[in-house]
Amino acid sequence: MIAAVAALVLSGCMQTPGPVAVAQSSGDLDHMAYGQPTRTAPPVAADSSGGGAISAARNAFAASPRHAPSPVAYAAPMPPSQPVRYDAAYRLDAGDKLRVVIYGQDGLTNTYAIDAGGSITMPLIGAVPARGRTTAGLAAEISAKLRNGYIREPSVAVEIETYRPFFILGEVAAPGQYPYVPNMTVESAVAIAGGFSPRAKRDLVTMTHTDASGSMRVVVPLGTPVGPGDTIHVGERWF
Repeated sequence: MIAAVAALVLSGCMQTPGPVAVAQSSGDLDHMAYGQPTRTAPPVAADSSGGGAISAARNAFAASPRHAPSPVAYAAPMPPSQPVRYDAAYRLDAGDKLRVVIYGQDGLTNTYAIDAGGSITMPLIGAVPARGRTTAGLAAEISAKLRNGYIREPSVAVEIETYRPFFILGEVAAPGQYPYVPNMTVESAVAIAGGFSPRAKRDLVTMTHTDASGSMRVVVPLGTPVGPGDTIHVGERWF
């Protein structure tokens, strides 16, 4: 009996479990080698909504610093272009329509057209010569006439309401007389007249311009500016 018990004790000592390999982190190894643990990455919280790769990407994005989007430069809208009217040196002539304002005198304030004789006709003072004058010169003439027995200190302003027309003749679809528009060129005048005819000479046209110094007739390219009262003639090509 004693021998059997001793045999059982000896067999239990001989069957002790073998050593188990335990994976140690790099921090534990550093601690064993140098005595200082290294910093370990913070644990990543598990995302129950998806797989591990997707969760890791989401957590990495959440942990990364957010950068404000770069400002985007936008071009400021250009103001709409306004037609440039003639300057103060523009000389009036027959066909121009003027807005004459006499402050405090509603009966005299009105639109007046310059007639074929080059004058406008107003109440009280009658005909006032306008041909060849500037708007400022005409306002001064009207003031002088009103001051002569009608209004003690008249205040007069004159502006161009409608310019006299231009004329286009020759090889265009609809030759004739058309209202002048500021900043016109020969090309835009041809377009207003319906464009060139099939036989038109398209590179050069003849333009007649009249001013205080007289009339001048020249051959000009299509980009030449057109003035009120000018006459454009489109010639015919020979081939």
